[in-house]
Order: sequence, then structure tokens, then C-alpha cells
Amino acid sequence: MKLYKAFVTVGGLTMVSRVLGFVRDILIARALGSGAVADAFFVAFRFPNLFRRLFGEGAFNAAFVPLFAKRLEGEGEASAKEFAEQAMAGLLLVLVLFSALAMLAMPWLMAVLAPGFISDTDKYELAVRLTQIAFPYLTCMSLVALLSGVLNSMHRYWAAAAAPILLNVVLIAAIALAIVLGYASKPQSGYILAAGVFVAGFVQLAMLWVAVKRAGLDLRIVRPRYTDGVRRLVQLGIPGLISGGITQINIVVGTIIASMQAGAVSYLYYADRLYQLPLGIVGVAIGVVLLPDLARRLRAGDHAAAMDSQNRSLEFALLLTLPAAVALLLAAEPIIRVLFERGAFLPADTPKTAYALMAFAVGLPAFVLIKVFQPAFFAREDTRTPMYYAGVNMVVNVVGSIALFFLFRHLGLMPHVGIALATTLAAWINAAMLILTLRRLGDFQSDRRLTRNLPLILLASLAMGASVYGVLIWLGPYLASDARLTVKVGALIAVVGTGVVVFAALTITSGVLSLTQLRRFTRRQR
Repeated sequence: MKLYKAFVTVGGLTMVSRVLGFVRDILIARALGSGAVADAFFVAFRFPNLFRRLFGEGAFNAAFVPLFAKRLEGEGEASAKEFAEQAMAGLLLVLVLFSALAMLAMPWLMAVLAPGFISDTDKYELAVRLTQIAFPYLTCMSLVALLSGVLNSMHRYWAAAAAPILLNVVLIAAIALAIVLGYASKPQSGYILAAGVFVAGFVQLAMLWVAVKRAGLDLRIVRPRYTDGVRRLVQLGIPGLISGGITQINIVVGTIIASMQAGAVSYLYYADRLYQLPLGIVGVAIGVVLLPDLARRLRAGDHAAAMDSQNRSLEFALLLTLPAAVALLLAAEPIIRVLFERGAFLPADTPKTAYALMAFAVGLPAFVLIKVFQPAFFAREDTRTPMYYAGVNMVVNVVGSIALFFLFRHLGLMPHVGIALATTLAAWINAAMLILTLRRLGDFQSDRRLTRNLPLILLASLAMGASVYGVLIWLGPYLASDARLTVKVGALIAVVGTGVVVFAALTITSGVLSLTQLRRFTRRQR
């Protein structure tokens, strides 16, 4: 139950962050729509984010957290603190050098990242400048990822989970300032947003630094040294770096191809933001909590507890992900219409974004399953197996994106939807390989509770989908583009409320969840 409480803590704070992220994206859609400035900013924001996930959240944390947790469990806080300082010094050196080179080479790098922009000189130059302004965000957030790994290994989850809230608060203030100054759809709004990204990185870093200090680890900046601990970190990190790099190549390929269609970068961005809500709340919560939990349990030799953690993580993931995927698939267009269709975001943009969201929704359970099963490898200091499977993921995604984009364009369909479908297909293949390997090695077996509950969760999700579909038909006129905003919001709330009530009633009456469990999830831990 402590594991579930940690999921709820991280998931709850992530939900706050995602809600603020929606406010941010609603304002960006109103001010920028899917025009040239929007495309330039989204590319500029994605570039440092791409390398942040590569250096920080992906490869580095996959190797750092198990090693830090082992030191903490077996040798005490002093040894763990020394290792964290050595790792931070090496990471900082690499990041500063890489960032400086990337910012200087950005006029040439942009030709690789967004070749479709080359024909529009103004858009291309704007994307280059905005990326150079935002790029220091990479260094800040990679250090934030390290500090988050330290805190999570010490079972202190709230600060790391709350840090993204600051990013959204800063960017909301930035886009609001741009609107007030009359810079909507103008390049100046892009500069203000890029500066907001820059500031938000340092604000989040300061918050995590203070949180680690209050946790009892007063980390110092030390001279980089290639110690035995750092050597082991590099040995584990290189396969993770390749694995994370492959994942990020998928994102780069999607951006490259999407840049060949006007507005496609923006359509995919808005759709991505919506399906990232359940993925963030569930997948991020599991990824943050499960890896240090498994590492410490395996270090202590408690394999039964480690197996239980994996079963409960999978149950928790599908309990929230399956109904979310069904709802996004059925209600994609009204959701996009209510959230974004105003200002520079035109009615014609709604179906183009909605179809991309539907394609992503089909893959939502797979994206979360990857978050559940990858930590089982990382906690055992196996970063190679996920690397190989990520390679398969990359091939499927790259080939599929290229093939489906041009096939859809040839058939007169929406080409960018092919990119989203390829991403979904690759995710399902990756998830299947991870779970089959764990079962073959004996590192994952479904327990009785999971075997009983999964079919019930699936049936409850399908029944919820039927009820949502019926309400959508009934309230269709109130969700049309020409309806008043307050009417559309009320109708969408009714649709969502119906789905929540039906799914909750079915899971409780079937015994998947009990009222006692719900009270325990929300009760504050002593």
C-alpha cells in the first residue's frame, strides 16, 4: 500500500502540473495557433527537451538510481553522497561542453532537425534563435533529473514531482505577457516564451537543490574525477544512452518528417500534450517510484516484495490507462475543440489534431507498459536489453513514419497521422518484447490478484466507452464549433463525468477496488 501511496503522491502532483500545462497550451494555441511562430517555438522547445531526456531522465537516471540506491542501502548516506557528487561533477562537465558546441552549431543543426523550414527563411532563422535561447534548459533539467533520483531513492517524492509545476507557471506568465503586449502570432511572442524556458530551468534547479539539502545531503560541486563509481556509472550508462538516444531519434524523425507539412509540427505537439496527461500521471508516477523501490528491494534480497511491486504497478497502470485510452479515442475531437479552438487555432485545425490524438491514444497503454517493465531491467543493472529492444522500436518507428507519411499523402489523407500511428505500433512492439523477456527469465509473473483484475478492468473500460459514446451522440449539438464556449465546456464535463462515474461504479462493484482501498490511497502517510 505504501507503493500505491507513492504513486498517488507523484501522480497527484503530476496532475497539477499537467492541468497547468493545459492552461499553458490553451494560451499558446490562442496566441500562436499552428502558424510559423508556433512551429518554430515547438521545435526550439523540443530540441533541449530531447537531449534532456537523453542525458538526464533516460540514460543517466537508468544507471544512476540503482547504483545510488545500492550505496544508500548497503554503505550509508556518506558513501551515497560522495557518489552523487562525483556523478554530478561528471554530468555537469559533459553538459556544459555539449551545450556550448550545440548552441554555436545551431544554424547547421536546425537543417537536420527541421529541413522543411529551410524554404521559409524567416521561420528557419526564428527557430535557430529560439533554440539557442532555450538550450541552457538542458543543463538545468539534467541536473534536476540527478537530484530527483537522489530524492526518490530516499523515498522523498513530492519535490521532484512538483518541479514541473514551476515550468508551467513561468510559461503561463510568459505567454500571458506576450498576449497583453499585443505580440500574438508575432515573433516577439516566441522570444518571450524561449526566455521563459530558460528562466524555468534555473528555478526548478534551485528548488531541487534546496530539497536535497533539507533531506540531509548537502551536495557540493567537486572536481570531476574518473573514480570506480563513475566508471561503473559510465559502463551502465552507455547502453542506456544508446537506448535513450534511439527513443529520441524517433522524436527527431517525427519532427523532420512533420516539418514537410505546414502546421504538422503543431498538430502533433497539441495531440502529444493531451495523451501525455494520463501518460504523465500514471507512467511518470510509476517510473519515478518503481525503479528506486525495486533497486532497494533487490539489494535487500526481498524478491517476493519486488515481484509484488511489479504486479501492483501493472495493475495501477492499466486501471487508469485503459479507460483514458478509450475516452481519448472516442472524444478526441470535442476535447480538442473545447480546449484549443479559439483565437489563432481555427476550426480547420481541430480534426487534424484530433486524428493524431486518436492514433496516439491507441498506443497509450503500451507507452505506460514500457514505463512499468523497463525499471525491472534497470534495477538489476541491465541496461543492454532495453537498448536492443529500443533499437527495434527505432527501426519500426522510422520506417513506419516515413512509409505512412508519404502513403497517407498519396491517398489524400492527413500525412502527419501516419507519424502518430507508427509511434503507436513501435511502442506496442517494444512493450511486448519487454514483458515476454521478463517472463522468460522468471523476473515477472502475474499473481492471482492481477490475473483476476485485468479482465475486469478491460470490461469496465469497454462499458465506460459505450456510455461515453452514447452521451457524445446525445450532446453532439452542444459540442459543435458554433456552440457557446460555456455550453461546450459544460457538455464536455458531462461526458467526462459520465465516464468517471460508470468506470468507478463498475470497478468497485466488481471488486477491483474497494472503498476502503480508496480511503487508504488518499489518507496521509504517517
